[in-house]
Amino acid sequence: MKTICKTERETTSFIISDLESVYHDAVCDLYYSPIEEGFAKSYSSDTPHLDRIYQNFEQYAEEMILQMANVHSVPWDKSLLAFLQIIENEEIKWWLAGSAALAVRGVDVIPRDLDLIVDRANAIKLGELLLDYLVEPVFPSHGWIADWFGRAFLYARLEWVGDVSDSVDSTDVTDFGPIAGSHLEVINWHDKKIQVPPLELQLKVTERRRLTERAEKIRRFMNGKK
Repeated sequence: MKTICKTERETTSFIISDLESVYHDAVCDLYYSPIEEGFAKSYSSDTPHLDRIYQNFEQYAEEMILQMANVHSVPWDKSLLAFLQIIENEEIKWWLAGSAALAVRGVDVIPRDLDLIVDRANAIKLGELLLDYLVEPVFPSHGWIADWFGRAFLYARLEWVGDVSDSVDSTDVTDFGPIAGSHLEVINWHDKKIQVPPLELQLKVTERRRLTERAEKIRRFMNGKK
């Protein structure tokens, strides 16, 4: 595979080309859209630091895809430790959601990435702190589950959403929405304090998603059978 940075007037695209078909699903799961040259995401050409972000993308795209395709293992713990070191002296309000929130408790799951929940101000601040690792600019995502989205590659994918919409909890409670955010628990992991959603809530979400094996692992953990 190779990467291309292509600018046409006000739009700059990061393109993945010459990609073996076995990896097409993984790239689509990363929300890159099929185009004539391969797969792409596009941004406004006047986005700050776009050249630098493309250099990161060029460096990390292949490993990101191989991890997404389950060809390479995901060093989520190394990524999380590196992230905690970067923000150690910063005032960042954040919490951990998804499978990584289970893994830091000790549940036997292997996260595919790290999912962080923040507000608008901290979504932008994380983009500044993680500039050396951004593979996409932090950008507004209005009309989605949250108003902001960012993606970095720090040994593994590290993604964050800012200002999650209240509507995500309107039908069924999620483990990343405002309701989860108002009932956070603190976990000690590698002598660091990390906020995560209640385990009971994550179990309900897992059962609703019909992730049978993961749900069983959570129940065993809750029963003290790690």
